[in-house]
Amino acid sequence: MRLPPARGPITAELFAHLAGPAGELDPPLVTPPCTRALEDGDLQLALFACYELHYRGFDDVDDRWEWQPSLLGFRRELERCLEAALAHAVPRPAPVPPHQVRRALKELVADDEQRGPGLSAYLQREADLARFREFVAHRSIYHLKEADPHTWGIPRLHGGPKAALVEIQSDEYGGGRAERIHAELFRTTMTGLGLDASYGAYLGRVPGVTLAVSNVMSLFGLHRRLRGALAGHLAALEMTSSLPNRRYATALRRLGGDADTARFYDEHVQADAVHEQVAAHDLCTGLALQEPALTRDILWGAACALAVERLWAGYVLERWQRGLSSLEDDPVAASPA
Repeated sequence: MRLPPARGPITAELFAHLAGPAGELDPPLVTPPCTRALEDGDLQLALFACYELHYRGFDDVDDRWEWQPSLLGFRRELERCLEAALAHAVPRPAPVPPHQVRRALKELVADDEQRGPGLSAYLQREADLARFREFVAHRSIYHLKEADPHTWGIPRLHGGPKAALVEIQSDEYGGGRAERIHAELFRTTMTGLGLDASYGAYLGRVPGVTLAVSNVMSLFGLHRRLRGALAGHLAALEMTSSLPNRRYATALRRLGGDADTARFYDEHVQADAVHEQVAAHDLCTGLALQEPALTRDILWGAACALAVERLWAGYVLERWQRGLSSLEDDPVAASPA
């Protein structure tokens, strides 16, 4: 993956630095006010690029930028904007006793479900192939690195919660079989749909809110102080996964997809039904019992996952209802011949 085109003054300045040798940012990069940070494509792309240095990086960026102190200071300002936006959009849930965390998580999910099935139902019943391909292009930003942000939590936990997280992540990584890694299953889905399945292929085309979905995970994963929010975030993802993935699989078959193309979604229908129990009880309740002070963080992390997902889905549906592409330009390009 190479750096995508800049989207504004933040990424223009940042990418100009990243294209050169690692060194001090002189003068230091300055971030704008944090207005609508969750939807700001320039800010979210800049933060995504900073985070990506901790994952697979960019072919045209010196790996030594990863721990360059002045870049980390700049990233902290971007994170401050993101955390402020999350705090504004997602009020902290009321505290509960640690043994009631699982019930509180279920209540958050039930409240989210009352808002309607939304995007997954639309894809199941109405979307044409072009819309489904757009959906997959959005999801590629996370699914081609699926599980990696939550894996940052493993060394920050101990005992039962650590074992629970390892159990979930082991499934995500195919139980040691490369062909069953969920990111690889998703790559097969993309290929079956005629999409470019290379890592980060659509980074330059997705809107800011799509990047925010991934950036929130990285924010929680890369900061030990947010380990409770990371656990809650993962629980919310697992608890809201099975039914939507069943709908996605149904949609894909309705649109002519074969078994290999649908396997990613079929896998999640089964696996996540188990993962949600492990995440809610063994991981989150176990962590709350170990560290009661993290209880509100766990619930807030779950609420953030649900809220940002709603914001993203609302954006996509609103664009489609207006007859527009949900990507930054028109039809999704097929993979190179």
